Amino acid sequence: VQLQASGGGLVQAGGSLRLSCAASGRTFSNYVMGWFRQAPGKEREFVAGISWSGGVTYYVDSVKGRFTISRDNAKSTVYLQMNSLKPEDTAVYYCAARYYSGIYSRTADYDYWGQGTQVTVSS
Repeated sequence: VQLQASGGGLVQAGGSLRLSCAASGRTFSNYVMGWFRQAPGKEREFVAGISWSGGVTYYVDSVKGRFTISRDNAKSTVYLQMNSLKPEDTAVYYCAARYYSGIYSRTADYDYWGQGTQVTVSS
């Protein structure tokens, strides 16, 4: 499956962005989807994940209550709505797809990756 992330940009602290990740090539609804991020000098970290149907979601503690992951299987797209952004949210954000069931937080558990989109939050 090919993944194309978009929607990043520069925003002031407290602002919002919505990231999108469009998938192609395979049956999108067969994949658990995740969003990860990588700040300069840091390892890539899990941000949020969503089950095949969208009925189960999981978030890293630092974004709970501010970020919302969702998916539209008819459009083969997963979204990450980011509100109340903070400077520490600055990173390159990646979407990822996992063929097997279960939402996992390790990068090694995901099979396909998008190219990343830059999110910069100014203070």
